[in-house]
Amino acid sequence: MGRAFQNRKLSMAKTAGMKTKIYSKYGKEIYVSAKTGGGDPDSNLSLRRIIEKAKKDQVPTHVIERAIEKASGAGGEDYERASYEGFGPGNCMVIVECLTDNGKRTFTEVRQAFVKNGAKLGAQGSVSHMFDHQAVFEFKFDDEDAVLETLMEAEVDVADVENEDGTITVYVPHTEFYKTKVALSEAFAGIEFDAEDITFLPQVETEVTGDDVEMFERFLAALNDSDDVQDVYHNAIID
Repeated sequence: MGRAFQNRKLSMAKTAGMKTKIYSKYGKEIYVSAKTGGGDPDSNLSLRRIIEKAKKDQVPTHVIERAIEKASGAGGEDYERASYEGFGPGNCMVIVECLTDNGKRTFTEVRQAFVKNGAKLGAQGSVSHMFDHQAVFEFKFDDEDAVLETLMEAEVDVADVENEDGTITVYVPHTEFYKTKVALSEAFAGIEFDAEDITFLPQVETEVTGDDVEMFERFLAALNDSDDVQDVYHNAIID
């Protein structure tokens, strides 16, 4: 791929004002995963991944446990996943992923974020085909050949392995997240992942310049204001 990993999800600053948003985001993800696949992280790999990620983002244990307990009880919220695609300011490509208990409300909020900020909401598939749905691991190491050999022996379908200034980045299909993590953890004792995520990586990048930069930032902020928006992926490069 010829580039170091850049997670193009909308990052939310860990300020006091954003903690509620972050906790809510993970609470929904954990709830839905536990509701769908059970509340035991040992048997529900999706739940385990989300919990590990939440802990890295300093989500308190009680928030995690409460979401699992809620999913284990009768009734509760009925969240469903919703995905929207389109073109942002500067004609960059955008994917918005949501968890919602009211699809009409979510669509209205996302649509308004597009309409009011020089963006255009597209049909399903309008831009997603230009992104690769991959698992990405990043860690300090300096031998990409050893990493590649390890993954090939584990029969992982590796998309790419990069080494930049002693940092290894591994790209694999999103379905092989845990297979890859186990292989690397067993082969390299004490390995610590600086990044371990499932994301959408753009196949091409679009440079956003001039007045479009401020509009793009407002666009992302408007999406982030919606409690239903979980992640935003884009291919924008800001000048």
